[in-house]
Order: sequence, then structure tokens, then C-alpha cells
Amino acid sequence: MDNFFEKVWEVACQIPVGRVTSYGAIGRYLGATRSARMVGWAMSNSRASKVNVPAHRVVNASGLLTGKHHFSGSNVMQELLESEGVRVEDNQVVDFEVVFWDPVKELGIH
Repeated sequence: MDNFFEKVWEVACQIPVGRVTSYGAIGRYLGATRSARMVGWAMSNSRASKVNVPAHRVVNASGLLTGKHHFSGSNVMQELLESEGVRVEDNQVVDFEVVFWDPVKELGIH
């Protein structure tokens, strides 16, 4: 996969149900530190992927649902996370450190 977006989507597809990661964590895993914004662009364009990318599982470094405006309704991202058992209050993942999935730790060195 030569396309950065496709690499991002591939990582996002590995996030387990009930867990979240951050834009920056995906960027670090791909060796593109400081590319959180580019990862965000990839998530906002994930509908272009050939597979169903769980973009709702990617949040900002503080656990905020900063990408929620890219979903079809104002609470869709939150509803998807809550349907997987992730608690969200005031657009922020509750117990973020507990449900955080770090691709560097979970998938090893890329």
C-alpha cells in the first residue's frame, strides 16, 4: 500500500470493538510523527475506502470526538462508540486511558 490514507485505514480497521485510538497514535505507528492532521483527513475521507473503516474509533489525543461533524448526524459518532460500550460525556471519551488502544504497543514496530 503506497497511499498514506490506505495505510491509515488499515490501522484503523485493527482497532478492537470497544477501544479507541488517536490521530497522533496512528501517525506515530506509521512513522509519520506530527501527522495527526493528515490522519484526520484520512478518517474524514474513509468512505472512499473499499472496506468499512471504523472511523468513529479515532479521536483526538485528549479523547475528544473532534471528528464527529464528519458523520451523518450530530451524535452518530457518540452513538457508535456507546453501542460498543465506550462511554462518552460532553463529546469526550470517559476513562480514555483505559479504552485507549496504542497501535505501536499492540501491533509492534511498523
